[in-house]
Amino acid sequence: MRHLYLNGAWQPSASSERIDVINPATEEVLDTVPAGAPADVEAAVAAARAALPSWSRTSPAERGKVLAAAAELIRERSDQIARIIATDMGAPYGVAMRVQTLMPAGVLASYAQLAETYDFEGGQVGNSRIFREPVGVVAAITPWNYPLHQIVCKVGAALAAGCTVVLKPSEVAPLAAFALAGVLDEVGLPPGVFNMISGYGPGVGEALVAHPGVDMVSFTGSTAAGRRVAALAAETIKRVALELGGKSASVILPDADLGTAAKVTVANAFLNSGQTCSAWTRMIVHRDRYDEAVRLAVEAARRYTVGDPFDEATRLGPLVSAAQRDRVVRYINRGQEEGARLVTGGGDRPLERGFYVEPTVFAGVEPGMVIEQEEIFGPVLTIIPYSRGEDEAVAIANGTPYGLAGAVWAGDEQRAVEVARRLRTGQVAVNGGQFNPRAPFGGYKQSGLGRELGEFGLEEYLEIKAVQL
Repeated sequence: MRHLYLNGAWQPSASSERIDVINPATEEVLDTVPAGAPADVEAAVAAARAALPSWSRTSPAERGKVLAAAAELIRERSDQIARIIATDMGAPYGVAMRVQTLMPAGVLASYAQLAETYDFEGGQVGNSRIFREPVGVVAAITPWNYPLHQIVCKVGAALAAGCTVVLKPSEVAPLAAFALAGVLDEVGLPPGVFNMISGYGPGVGEALVAHPGVDMVSFTGSTAAGRRVAALAAETIKRVALELGGKSASVILPDADLGTAAKVTVANAFLNSGQTCSAWTRMIVHRDRYDEAVRLAVEAARRYTVGDPFDEATRLGPLVSAAQRDRVVRYINRGQEEGARLVTGGGDRPLERGFYVEPTVFAGVEPGMVIEQEEIFGPVLTIIPYSRGEDEAVAIANGTPYGLAGAVWAGDEQRAVEVARRLRTGQVAVNGGQFNPRAPFGGYKQSGLGRELGEFGLEEYLEIKAVQL
């Protein structure tokens, strides 16, 4: 039976309630985890506070060595961890290995390196020396869609900074978090530096956010949940980092390589079965090339084979839960009610069992439609025409409450960069530029506050002190 990880040991929860972990490909219960209680939160925060003085004074180089050892152990266990993620989250095994396991190992290694090279004590302003110190005890609350990566983005940075951590992973796909807790235990992280409580948001998450012994909350999830986190944290004036929703646009200018742009946009929109906050789910194309773009997108979408995550032919696994599948299907129905044209997909039960949705593409989408404005979080791409040039394309791209990511495609790279600069969003790929796990990641507008990854991600967990001499 699985337990919580508190103060350097696996301990039973104060609550006897358990949470079923469902395999989304089979709809069967594959495991159970504790539904933690407020008493567990008290124990975890107390352990983190007790460990903070010693860990914060540990040299950054020593902290880096522990993180480097953890990254290496994740790599050694990559097959095991990828299989866990493919089973409890539903990502195809290849994606679970490459994106969901090896990329987090690389991110953790990058924080190990940063801990050793970052200048925590540098800087002079007149007669003042500038020091960067850990913010304190961090509550990390993470989602189910990238269940290891999102944890590592927070926990790796916080530990490198000298903070102690209480993690609450999603109750929907929590097993990667248990694997990481085992890794951190084995590499010799001191007791109390890292603690993990599985459980529900209202019982565990809100108790963590409101706890006066927590100095900072780092949350990834929906924008609605982010508002609740910010409101609760405001009562004790905590620092808050929020990585929230997205409705990112792929802007294709008339001189772009349309074949490549359409293919890569579909791939980005459907990565992880569309359960990616930064997915380019809106393709914005000039009307002169619109019909061709729709045809190319449909051709690309139809190559996304739906199936078992462990079948090598599978490119699109199940959605994580029945609730998520039903949510996506409601959006697909809403799009048709609004008058958008369903050009491929739309079926919610392509297999006899499992929480699957067919790869779906809508044409005839107009700005302001619900499917154009709201985050669907499934394999659904909307294609929107523009007629009056770059200004109109930029206005459509910026015309949602979100601003997390995006793309620009053009024959002239400098022109594409100029358009990218006009997008109100935290990251933009130009002509298919690859995701950089050391570059700052985060959003404008209702996509959140703060940044993750690299040096910018580390600095979220640091306070700045001036000492006058």
